[in-house]
Amino acid sequence: MDMQGLVADYGAIGLGFFCFISGTILPISSEAALALALANGMSPSVALMSASVGNCSACALNYGLGWWFGHRMHTKLMASRFGAKALHWIESLRWWGLAGSWLPFIGDPLTIASGIAGMPFLPFAIIVFGLRILRYAAVIAGMQ
Repeated sequence: MDMQGLVADYGAIGLGFFCFISGTILPISSEAALALALANGMSPSVALMSASVGNCSACALNYGLGWWFGHRMHTKLMASRFGAKALHWIESLRWWGLAGSWLPFIGDPLTIASGIAGMPFLPFAIIVFGLRILRYAAVIAGMQ
């Protein structure tokens, strides 16, 4: 099913699911799904909540994959340009490296690299989730 069908047929749940999938390392745009949901009449607060829960849940999963499967995930990240860059950012910048976690292409590998590096989850969640939610709030504000 495509993004438009998912959001149109399943509303907030479809948006959340799509934003979860986009929070993995798959290169799809959760912002486009959010904009589509708003254009189809979803309330901004429901859209913000749904997109945020879906995407932040994926970030938590990415962190967990890095934490539990560190060596294997490290090897996979090193095989990609953005993954290698993400590992370098986390290894050299530590918490400051997470400032890029909202960015396309490198943001999701950064969440995996954080788990690999064994960063404590609570500060990770505050930084990453906060930036992701702010990104969605900016998209919503830009559409008003």
